[in-house]
Amino acid sequence: MAKIEIIQSEKINDPQGQEIIGICPFGAIEFNDGKLDINSACKMCKICTKQKPQYFKFVEDKKKKEIDKSLWNGVVVYVEHTYGDIHPVTFELLGKARELAHKIGHEVFALFAGYDIQEKAQELLHYGADKVFVYDKKELKDFRIEPYAKVFEDFIHKQKPSVVLVGGTTIGRSLAPRVAARFKTGLTADCTCLEIDANTDLSQIRPAFGGNIMAHIKTPNSRPQFATVRYKIFTSLERMCQPKGQIISCDIDKSSLTSKIKVLDIREKEKAKYIEDAEVLVVAGRAIQKEEDLAMIENLANQLGGMVASTRPLIEAGWTDPKVQIGLSGRTVKPKLIITCGVSGSVQFRAGMENSDTIIAINSDPKASIFDIANYSIIGDIYEVIPKLIAKLQLEKADEAAATQA
Repeated sequence: MAKIEIIQSEKINDPQGQEIIGICPFGAIEFNDGKLDINSACKMCKICTKQKPQYFKFVEDKKKKEIDKSLWNGVVVYVEHTYGDIHPVTFELLGKARELAHKIGHEVFALFAGYDIQEKAQELLHYGADKVFVYDKKELKDFRIEPYAKVFEDFIHKQKPSVVLVGGTTIGRSLAPRVAARFKTGLTADCTCLEIDANTDLSQIRPAFGGNIMAHIKTPNSRPQFATVRYKIFTSLERMCQPKGQIISCDIDKSSLTSKIKVLDIREKEKAKYIEDAEVLVVAGRAIQKEEDLAMIENLANQLGGMVASTRPLIEAGWTDPKVQIGLSGRTVKPKLIITCGVSGSVQFRAGMENSDTIIAINSDPKASIFDIANYSIIGDIYEVIPKLIAKLQLEKADEAAATQA
C-alpha cells in the first residue's frame, strides 16, 4: 500500500516542527517531543514531499504478484443440507453456477459433506452439477464448524475452483468467511446478482450504503472468489431426467476432523410457516395508519390463500413480527403473486422481492418507485381499493359455491 514515509535521524526543535506542521492543508502531520508523525487524515497529496523532501518521501505501492488464473478452474456450490435433506438454496445456486460456468467454459462442482449421504448426492446431478465431490464421514454427521471448514479447505487445495458459491443461510454465513480467511481471499455477502468476465473475474453485485447504490465488487488478483447468496434470489434449473455427471468420493485424514464442540442432543424445532415458502403474499406498508387496520390486509391474504408480510416501518412500530419483514434487513421472497399495499418501494425492499412472478402494487402516489417493477399498478388509497378487492373475491367465491351446489 502506498504511503508517506518520514525521514528523520535526529530531533527537531519546536520552531521547525511548527513550520513543518503548517505545510499540510489536512492537518495530517503531527509533532510531538521532537518527532514527526503522519495520522489518518493524510490524503497522499504529496505537498510535504515537495516542500520538505528532507523529511518526507512517497513510497510507491509494491506491485502484488499476479495470480495465475489458469490454475483455478470450476464453479463450486457448497451443498447445504440437514442430515442429507438438501436445502433448496443449493439447487438455486447450481442453476446460477451453470450459467456462470457456461460463459467461461468451466465445469460445475458440488461439494457435499456429511454422513450417509452417498445416495443423496445423485440428486445434485439432476440439477446441473458436472461433478459431485462427496466427503462421507461419520465425524461429519453433525454440523460443527471446525471439521466442515477443514473439509472445505481440503477440497479447495485439491480442486482449485475459481468461484465458490455458498447459501446465505445461518450455516453458510458462518462457514464461508472462515474458509475464505484461510485462503486470504475476498468474500462478498448477500449478493443479489453475479456476473463473470471471460478472464474468470467474478462481479459480485450487492446493495451498499443502506441500499443507495449497487456495489460491483471484484477480486481480480485473488482466488478462489467467494460469494454468499440468499435463498430465493436465483432460480433453479428444471430437474433433468438423465444426468451425465459423476460422483467422486473424497478421503480426508480423520485426525483433521476433530472438534471442540460436542453434540449432546438434537431437538427438532416445531415447523413454522415462513413467508419465503408462500405462493401468495400481501404486504402491509407505511400507508397503514393504525395496527387495527392490519385486519384488512389479513382478510385479503386469507381470501387469496396467502400470508401477510410487512415492511420495516411496521416492524419498528411493533405492529408486525420481524419474521415477516421483506428486504435487505429482512427476508427474500419469490412468490407466484405478491400484492404490495401502500409500499413506496425502496431499494432495500425491492431487493427482497423483485424476482416475484407477478407483482401488483397499490399506492396513492403515482410516482412511487414500486410501480417501476410492478406488473400491474393500481393508483389509489388502499382504504378504498382493498375493501373492494375483498368484496369482489367474496362474491366470486359465493358464485362458485352456488354453482357447485346447483
